[in-house]
Amino acid sequence: MFTTQQLLRFSFLLLISYASYASDPTIVPEAASGFNKSPAVTVKSAMAVTANPYATKAAQKILAQGGSAVDAGIAAQLVLGLVEPQSSGIGGGAFMLFWDAQRKQLSSWDGRETAPQAVNERHFLHADGSAMGFFEAVIGGHSVGVPGVVAMLDAAHRQFGKLPWSTLFTPAIELADTGFVISPRLHTLLKEMPKVAVNPAISSYFFNADGKPKTVGSLLQNPAYAATLRKLAQDGGKAFYHGDIAKNMVAAVANDPNRAGSLSLSDLANYHAIQRPAVCAPYREYQVCGAPPPSSGGTTVLAILGMIEAVERQRGALRGVDFIHTFIEASRLAFADRNRYIADPDFVTVPTAGLVERHYLKSRAAQINANRRLANVAAGKPVGAPALVDSSSPELPSTSHFSIVDADGNVLSMTTSIETAFGSRVFVGGFLLNNQLSDFSFSPTEKDGSKIANRIQAGKRPRSSMSPIIVFRDGSPVLAIGSPGGARIIDYVAGSLYRVLGQGDAIDTAIASGHIIAMGDLVELEAGRFDRDVIKQLQKRGHPIKESDQTSGLHGILIKESGLKGAADPRREGQALGY
Repeated sequence: MFTTQQLLRFSFLLLISYASYASDPTIVPEAASGFNKSPAVTVKSAMAVTANPYATKAAQKILAQGGSAVDAGIAAQLVLGLVEPQSSGIGGGAFMLFWDAQRKQLSSWDGRETAPQAVNERHFLHADGSAMGFFEAVIGGHSVGVPGVVAMLDAAHRQFGKLPWSTLFTPAIELADTGFVISPRLHTLLKEMPKVAVNPAISSYFFNADGKPKTVGSLLQNPAYAATLRKLAQDGGKAFYHGDIAKNMVAAVANDPNRAGSLSLSDLANYHAIQRPAVCAPYREYQVCGAPPPSSGGTTVLAILGMIEAVERQRGALRGVDFIHTFIEASRLAFADRNRYIADPDFVTVPTAGLVERHYLKSRAAQINANRRLANVAAGKPVGAPALVDSSSPELPSTSHFSIVDADGNVLSMTTSIETAFGSRVFVGGFLLNNQLSDFSFSPTEKDGSKIANRIQAGKRPRSSMSPIIVFRDGSPVLAIGSPGGARIIDYVAGSLYRVLGQGDAIDTAIASGHIIAMGDLVELEAGRFDRDVIKQLQKRGHPIKESDQTSGLHGILIKESGLKGAADPRREGQALGY
């Protein structure tokens, strides 16, 4: 439940953040939910951990029917789009890792949105060249990218699905028809988020006639979403990108009353998900694998871990303030590289391998002073680095992550998003469309005219921080984990990985531990989770500290020969179930 203090803090953050440019990476539009009890769950054969009990139960049902991890992931995503619409859905995009236990192969799937063909580099600029404000850019069809999650899941199902495609839609269709109970989190976001009810379609669905959001515990039915899912179940994923569903999306974007966009039927028809090699690097006795660019999650998480390991090789095990200080500095250095180099590799040269190479990370870690914060942090020069300039983008935390292991040992780690809470606010066919175009840098060039790698271009995929992770030891998976949280995802995931792999913490303990966020100059510590003495010692080392609530949604599964142990983040409303 939300406390009065949390809501006040949330409102204060909104006032600060929305006065900033949309490229401000500190924007936090989705409120924290406090802490709920979320004990670890241990099972023998198969497990799903998702952000909502309805979605977890749907995934568990599919697993119990003999479905693969991909099958269960599809069912989970379809339900999440209904019961957690502020965070993800079929109108958004995703990154996914999948371990095929039979073939012993890891595949990485890019279902990221693409920019419509009609956009140009001035898409988020005023006539005078200044960048649009946050709501100006985000609210409406102008920010909608071509959704990718359906194409990605359809392609993955063709390779790794066991149950019929249509079977996977049954849980979500039934729930959309009969209705689901509005959770405290959904209600509060509807109540506190500005500019949710900005068009009639979204207003009539989420709000009462008096303009107030429907109350906690009330039943919400979505016959339009059920109809959309029935069409997809019958005709396959292609029906999302052709025919009536596609026409309705294009019309909704073009006729949006807030700011019309340029999504076209050809944009949808030409979309395709991409399989790319996962980015992997050693950490201690493990091999940690993540999503490659255009996600910055894999390279940046691996860089943080690699730098911490390099420091520990020189100075011994890190504990307490020494660990926090080192984590902060490693994160700052990793983010400097991320901001300089990561973008869509189909449009720019990205030095992916160089950014996680052990010797390079050792040289980066050598800059970390044991007792003093680095005054200036700049991007390094990894092997293969092109000449680029830094860029920023909002990468807001309205995202969801789920981890699934099936009875055959297949493993899925998937992070899925519509970007900011309730996306673009364009509501069509019972689902929300993303505002992922605002993940591009609003300005295409620096003052000197240098091109920014993450500038918007037709057909390009915006940089992301989504960080689905699968960890291996001796060639076998031992952990699947990931989180929502915008750019903070990277530190959420890196911190949890260190606690499990480096310190041997239980997975639920690691997930519940206080977060450390260092994406630039400011250091955020999760409010109420760190002793005053620790904060004072960090300040003495030169760190500017801000305490704030965090809105992670870490969902992980630890995989052992004896069985599976999973945990959901106590900061949200997720659940782990299995058999």
